[in-house]
Amino acid sequence: MKKILTIEGMSCGHCAMRVKKALEEVAGVSSATVDVTEGKAVVEGDAPDSNMLRGAVEKAGYSVTGVLP
Repeated sequence: MKKILTIEGMSCGHCAMRVKKALEEVAGVSSATVDVTEGKAVVEGDAPDSNMLRGAVEKAGYSVTGVLP
């Protein structure tokens, strides 16, 4: 299953790596790809919970403004 998150507050490669690491630690996530210029993250895995994904990104210091299925 794939989910796309719209994220605000990222400005560099370090930000992307921090978000990627946070997302990949969420249960059910097999991979995460983060694009700073687009302000998006694509998460793949076995039905990862949207609220847990949002919480992981916010705990890393960024804001999630949208999650698509």
